Amino acid sequence: MKLSARNQFAGKVKEINEGAVNSVVKIELPKGQVITSTITCEAVKELGLTVGCDATAVIKSTSVMISTNPTGLSARNKLNGKVVVINEGKVNDVVKVELEGGEVVSSTITCEAVKELGLEVGNDVTAIVKATEVMVMA
Repeated sequence: MKLSARNQFAGKVKEINEGAVNSVVKIELPKGQVITSTITCEAVKELGLTVGCDATAVIKSTSVMISTNPTGLSARNKLNGKVVVINEGKVNDVVKVELEGGEVVSSTITCEAVKELGLEVGNDVTAIVKATEVMVMA
C-alpha cells in the first residue's frame, strides 16, 4: 500500500493498554525510540495487534509540531533530533528532523513559525505529535 503520509516508521508493538473504547499502542522503532498511538479497541482487533508483532506508525507531516523547548506538554510523542533540511515555501516550510535513532521525521509548518523559532539546519529540536494523530498499519 502506498500512502501520501510522509512519516512511516516500522517497528514492533511494545505495549498495548486497552480501555473501554480506545487503546494506547506503543511501537518501538529499531533504535529504541517509541511512538505512542491512541486508536480504537476495534482497530487493535481488526489489525491483529499483539505485543511483539510488526507495526508501522504513520503520521502526516502536518500533524508534526516542532519545538525548541518542549517542557510541560501533554503530547505523548516528543522525539528529539536535529534539523537536517528546511525546504522553504511561500506559506509553509517542510522541516526534516533526524531523530536520535537515525529516522527522519518531516513536519509541515508555517514559514512564520520557522522564523519565530529561529530554525536552521543543525538546531536541536523536538518533533511533537499527539498520540491521537498517529495511525497504525499492520
